[in-house]
Amino acid sequence: MKTFYEFGLEPKVLRAITEMGFEESTPIQDKAIPIAMDGRDLIGQAQTGTGKTAAFGIPLVNKIDVKEEKIVALIMCPTRELAIQVAEEIEKLGRFKGIRSLPIYGGQDIVKQIRALRKKPQIIIGTPGRLLDHINRKTIKLDDVTNVILDEADEMLDMGFLDDIQSILQLCPAERQTMLFSATMPANIRKLADRFLTNPEHVSVIPKQISAPLIDQAYIEVNERQKFEALCRLIDMEAPDLAIIFGRTKRRVDELAEALQKRGYSAEGLHGDLSQNQRDNVMRKFRDNSIDVLVATDVAARGLDVSGVSHVINFDLPQDPESYVHRIGRTGRAGKEGTAWTFVTPREIDHLYFIEKVTRQKIARKPMPSLAEAIEGKQKLTAERVLEVVQKEEHNEFKGTAIQLLEQYDSVHLLAAALKLLTGGDKKDVQIDLTPEEPLRAKKRRVDVRSSGRKVGGSYGGGSGSQGGSSYGGQRRGGYGDRDRNGSRGPRKDSRDFQRSDNKDRDYKSRPRSSEGRSYARSEEHGENLVRS
Repeated sequence: MKTFYEFGLEPKVLRAITEMGFEESTPIQDKAIPIAMDGRDLIGQAQTGTGKTAAFGIPLVNKIDVKEEKIVALIMCPTRELAIQVAEEIEKLGRFKGIRSLPIYGGQDIVKQIRALRKKPQIIIGTPGRLLDHINRKTIKLDDVTNVILDEADEMLDMGFLDDIQSILQLCPAERQTMLFSATMPANIRKLADRFLTNPEHVSVIPKQISAPLIDQAYIEVNERQKFEALCRLIDMEAPDLAIIFGRTKRRVDELAEALQKRGYSAEGLHGDLSQNQRDNVMRKFRDNSIDVLVATDVAARGLDVSGVSHVINFDLPQDPESYVHRIGRTGRAGKEGTAWTFVTPREIDHLYFIEKVTRQKIARKPMPSLAEAIEGKQKLTAERVLEVVQKEEHNEFKGTAIQLLEQYDSVHLLAAALKLLTGGDKKDVQIDLTPEEPLRAKKRRVDVRSSGRKVGGSYGGGSGSQGGSSYGGQRRGGYGDRDRNGSRGPRKDSRDFQRSDNKDRDYKSRPRSSEGRSYARSEEHGENLVRS
């Protein structure tokens, strides 16, 4: 890999890169930055977490004239979370140079965005639906755009943004540099590239395995009613730095986050019913380590790129292999090792085997942690934290009280009582009753593993008795045929539309443009109705 000094960057950009802690370029940066700096169009095939934001952000910031007072660069992202994260990194890269950037996304007050646009940002990072809204209001003009970046293009197309993206690209000047980044390259992405990119260079850094090799994967077979106790023991035994726990539904996430809090864990939930401010607050706490555990639905976690996640725990088995890969990919990033645990009920074992077959990864079976292992792990971690405070000598103001207590009580008893409080031992007996989720059950199917989970014959399975199946639950890929809980047939869309309909920024062709924010909570609820009774 190259050092960033070898790319011929401006000193102020190099200073920003150094202060961000970057030393050597990642594979995608090594290949993409020279092409981007030459002004050529680019197709970059890379997964989230490989450093692709800096791969297009560094040459972009390096190129832009700080005196420019018009929008000269446009970055399109599938979700508001990703738009915010990309904007944060662009801001860090351009802070010493003085580059002005602005994220534009649904769910935020559009009047506030219009005021921010008056400050003449040079780079706009936005979701297609909200970008079109501004373009139609004439609050964003693309006449001077010289650089366009499509980030996670496959996700944007899966969400139904194709028409929006095409409309936006048609409004950009023909003389421009366009870069497209995507984890996969299906036919619709190739068509988009053929139409809007000029003689693009293609770079790829796709790993050979579908699942990241730095992630230690294991599963625990456990009955539904024992899951929460298994989770508490696992957290105590493993002592994660930061953990993401995945639940199947919004109800599950709410109940699980509240239950963990009652047991003394520092946890918050993240799903589609939260307001934008609530979501931002939860993510801020998670990023600055104010909370140790984030409980989330699949779609709420899409686009999140949080460093330092040591553990992913699938409290509920994911509905398909792609979701499994996406979930565990939240850990094991930037060359660091990660751990992924999955809880599987006895009736879901076949579904787990199916995930193993498609991902070509053997998931090791491990026993449920014993109570003794959990206690030992929790006490060891707490003792280490106490010793850290002792070594830093940050406890002087407590010495007076400590001396008084030692005059009255035995030191061993005092320390044991303190450890009990610090480990949350006084909360371990709190009774928790979670609403059970129906199991995902695999059906007979034929799978071509070379197609990474695409169906050849039969069905994906995942159906669960009377509830009509999951997003891959025994339905034809054309859409849902089962009735929802109200007895009416749902709209026939690709199953992924429901699975990924958690975000306000998703603006399907069947919806009016102005429905971008209002439709979001309702669409995720519809998706959840299909996977629970």
